[in-house]
Amino acid sequence: MQLQGKTVLVTGGTDGIGAQLIRQLRDKGATVITQGRNAKRVVATRDAGFEVVEADLSGLAGVESLLAAVKGRHIDILINNAGAGVDHDFREAAPDLAASDATIFLNLNAPIHLIAGLMPVLKARPEAMIVNVTSGLAIAPRAGGPVYCATKAALRSYSQALRYQLKDTGVHVLEALPPVVETKLTAGRGSKKMAPDECARQIVSAMERGADEANVGMVKLVQLIHSISPALVRKIMMRF
Repeated sequence: MQLQGKTVLVTGGTDGIGAQLIRQLRDKGATVITQGRNAKRVVATRDAGFEVVEADLSGLAGVESLLAAVKGRHIDILINNAGAGVDHDFREAAPDLAASDATIFLNLNAPIHLIAGLMPVLKARPEAMIVNVTSGLAIAPRAGGPVYCATKAALRSYSQALRYQLKDTGVHVLEALPPVVETKLTAGRGSKKMAPDECARQIVSAMERGADEANVGMVKLVQLIHSISPALVRKIMMRF
């Protein structure tokens, strides 16, 4: 897909991978609209020249607020990038179920609602794209993050089915599967992390190629091992 001249809506664009995505997309000549929920980061992103909608996508009200803010806009590309992790490890403590519910909504329900809300707009464009950012952990989970992994695995399944549904339309579905990236979400988790700008670069490249999947960095190896032995990759990934 040619990105120049396209209007792109990127969720979670005020930090991490999203902050790099919006800059690289703007450098490609796209008009970028983004969303964030941290007031200070929203202001900083606006100061950098971006159009930002302040909304919390961990609940339905925030999703509806974002959809209302872009109503009437000709969105060509929707990138569902916003996401969060949550502690949910019975070996450590009883989980916070309210936090788990909010994470499930943000990581899974919000993308589904945004896709449904914007589908008429996307289908009306000459060509359009939906990019769902999942994770290498959508392939095989780690023991300490079952809720996060479950939401990403569910969004992976949703993306695959949606791609099949839309194969005869002008709307392409790309799933991006990052490895562990240096963001606030992964603070304290190991030292071998991908830089967010490189992760974003690989996702943008996959968008331009019209790929079905962007297996970023080490996820390429995870996919290869999974193709040979799903049981082996599950055993490996559980330890992380």
